[in-house]
Amino acid sequence: MKPSHLIETALLHAVAGGFGALPWQAAVSVGASIGRLLHVSGLRARVARENLAFVFPDRSEGEREALLALHYRELGRVAGEYAHLPRLAYAPREQVFSSYEGEEHLREAASHGRGVLLMTGHFGNFELLGASIGRMQPVDAVFRPPSNPGTGRWLLATRAAAGLGQVSTSGGIKRVFQTLRAGRWVGLLGDQNARSDGVFVPFLGRAASTAAGPARISLATGAPIVFGSIRRQPNGLHRVVIAPPLFPQGDARDEAAVRALTEQHTRLLERVVLEAPEHWFWLHRRWKTRPPEGVE
Repeated sequence: MKPSHLIETALLHAVAGGFGALPWQAAVSVGASIGRLLHVSGLRARVARENLAFVFPDRSEGEREALLALHYRELGRVAGEYAHLPRLAYAPREQVFSSYEGEEHLREAASHGRGVLLMTGHFGNFELLGASIGRMQPVDAVFRPPSNPGTGRWLLATRAAAGLGQVSTSGGIKRVFQTLRAGRWVGLLGDQNARSDGVFVPFLGRAASTAAGPARISLATGAPIVFGSIRRQPNGLHRVVIAPPLFPQGDARDEAAVRALTEQHTRLLERVVLEAPEHWFWLHRRWKTRPPEGVE
């Protein structure tokens, strides 16, 4: 392992150990303070400010900066909470969630017997969302192996302790099909820049390269897509909202069908981002890949 990876891994264990030694809400509070410091430091703030200025041009610079401060605070809260993920996943629901809306949509999707693709974005504590659904039905989260194997092992162990199975992107799309056939649900994130491999669909006012894989898998298998979101409430507990399932219409080889389904689940994410923008990950270069000429 590279020396830099050893240092990163040791730092991660130290920080996670410190958060884990605190009570849950105390860890969240300390995390919020660290988030405020990161805001002051300006870590990746230029990217976030550019994104916010584009999405919210009608807000003043001061209003956007206040939103960015809330965003950093929430990032810190999620970081502080992550060390408690296994305990929160198995705690009585009322101790962690203020409300859990839309479970009937999960049951509806499951009743068709084709498996379920669970979609969300980098919004709130999305791993807690996946782990909570995993209490009802086995869920395997699709993940990209990090470049640092030491931090990767810690993340895998934490997710496994929270009851989440995992499917590495290094195994290719075949592993996702195998997971669905085994009766497990698949958790996917649909809001990262997909570069030249993506399909361009509208997101927060401009075309964004979006992974087409979820739509292709849904169309190929008949597995519906169910979008869920999680957001922290003023009392520190979380509100989960599960949207009605999106049932595939068409063929996986039909690019129009792929685009239409991708637009549908992206629109659901857009809606929750606009409702609670401080929960979404603004520090990512979401629109870095530009669409071909003529695509808006």
